[in-house]
Amino acid sequence: MPLAHSRVARSPYPETLRAILNVKSADQSRAWLSHWDLINPEPTPLWNLPHAAAQLGVAHLAVKDESLRSPLCSFKALGAPIALMRLIMRLWPSHDVDPQALIAGRHRELVSNFTVISATDGNHGKALAAAAQSIGCHCVIVLHANVSAEREQAIAAYGARVVRIAGNYDESVEHAAQLAKANRWHVVSDTSYEGYEAIPRDVMQGYGTIAAEVIEQSSTTSGEPAFTHVFLQGGVGGLAAGVASYLWEHYGANRPRFVVVEPRQADCLYQSALAGHAAKATGSVDSVMAGLACGETSPLAWKILQACIDDFMLIEDEDAVAAMRTLAAGSGDDVPIVSGESGAAGLAGLAKLMHAPALAHAVGLNAQSRVLLISTEGATAPGVYAELVGASADTVATRRDEWAAQANTTSNATSNATSNATSNA
Repeated sequence: MPLAHSRVARSPYPETLRAILNVKSADQSRAWLSHWDLINPEPTPLWNLPHAAAQLGVAHLAVKDESLRSPLCSFKALGAPIALMRLIMRLWPSHDVDPQALIAGRHRELVSNFTVISATDGNHGKALAAAAQSIGCHCVIVLHANVSAEREQAIAAYGARVVRIAGNYDESVEHAAQLAKANRWHVVSDTSYEGYEAIPRDVMQGYGTIAAEVIEQSSTTSGEPAFTHVFLQGGVGGLAAGVASYLWEHYGANRPRFVVVEPRQADCLYQSALAGHAAKATGSVDSVMAGLACGETSPLAWKILQACIDDFMLIEDEDAVAAMRTLAAGSGDDVPIVSGESGAAGLAGLAKLMHAPALAHAVGLNAQSRVLLISTEGATAPGVYAELVGASADTVATRRDEWAAQANTTSNATSNATSNATSNA
């Protein structure tokens, strides 16, 4: 049963929260990242899925496809690089470090003896490793027992030193902090804790790029939101806070309804909503949704989420796998989408609600609803993806590209026909 959150606000974006995350800083981060050669200069696609919308019983369904953000195949490419850049600029204030030059590696001499470290489930660590390699500093990544060898290899490919521990994600966070203290390294984490908020804030601020692009790609003549509902993945809360805060500040009291989706065994945000403060998960935190297998809510993210997330819900691993297969199939008029285990969580949550009318009603979903999902990752572990979907990511991507080419051809033909008809008239 989804948990309706009683503490949410339907008001203009508060100044107290603007001091944490705001549109101005998010837009600045977006401009800086536009100069990184590992970021696609074009916005990621906002795919319309009319067939899936009809099947589920909503008016409109769109998916923001972050698999095409970068070769890193994940939205995390927007967070870790910005946090690292801002950290270096704070540490060397007298050097007038230029962000564009920094991400292009033109300050290598300055940072050649500088080391950053982070724990990760995979995507954040890979993004940090790639950013460190581009900038020219050293990077150490701590992995817990449940991170696959495939994800470890992907991180190491960007030059990071990998440290393995036997525990879970939260224990890897503790280990990274210990190593940083012992070696005078700097932690670049996407989760906050007491005395550590500046860097997680910067990570979340980078995610505002997703919301900015959605607004541009779906703008309405009335200025009202194009979507009534936005489904956001849980984890420690960073993505949800980064995207929801931007949309809230932009639309004010008319913002969409925000629904957070988590694995049942990694329910830290759901438990936080119950408790009224940042809390820990009650489950085993070993979900197939590796990017969401987090046991403890980020207190800084919770400051945002407690004020604007309308509903929290839990899904099973099999729900996510079914959603991956649905997106990969691209049945009817829908484009095939390469969406990883965590990326498909939003569709899994929507499907679970729409298949139970009472649950859909509780979240305000009906035949007039216009829903936005964010596919936060592609096949970041290609072997796992192929096993779960029954087809390789390359196969699905080829079908996606063929669909897009056909759609473009049809669009051009329609445009030419309209132009000729107008000319003949």
